[in-house]
Amino acid sequence: MAMDPRIDAYIATQADFARPILIHIRALMHAASPDMGEAVKWGMPFFTYRDQNLANMAAFKGHAAFGFWHDKVGREDASDDAMGQFGRLTALADLPSDADIAGLIAQAMALIDAGDRPRTGPKPPKAPLPVHPAFAAAIAASPAAAAIWAAFPPGKVRDYCEWINEAKTDATRDKRIAQAVDWIGEGKGRNWKYEKK
Repeated sequence: MAMDPRIDAYIATQADFARPILIHIRALMHAASPDMGEAVKWGMPFFTYRDQNLANMAAFKGHAAFGFWHDKVGREDASDDAMGQFGRLTALADLPSDADIAGLIAQAMALIDAGDRPRTGPKPPKAPLPVHPAFAAAIAASPAAAAIWAAFPPGKVRDYCEWINEAKTDATRDKRIAQAVDWIGEGKGRNWKYEKK
């Protein structure tokens, strides 16, 4: 299938460290099958097979990410440090071997060929995390942030709480609280979990 020029443009605008990673992933995907398609969904490059999502990749300020769409395709050492299963990619050396990736691509295509669909039901809910008292006070002090916070789904609340609660020093926690309240109040940072340092 033809390459999508929107993905050419996406790659061209990324940081110097990210372009080789994205180009390499793209080449591996197309080497796997002549039926590999491309699309841009949710603002990022996707690879499709038989008109179904197979994998996606993206670049952020400090890292790139890559992952398979089907929940049965993964690695035992999959990382949840970034979007996808491969953690924060900052160089080609961060990727597994080409043979390992080719095996995962083949597994994903075989699932599509067999008619197996990714999990479509909701994930089991995780237990809520405590909202740090300083974070709760900062949100309450900002009417704009408080209104948006009240409408957040549990997963987004949990993401913010994890980020703030994992701070190792009070100074880091206070900085994260200020950043989070700004992001929430301005309605920014939809993908903040992957954009933050």
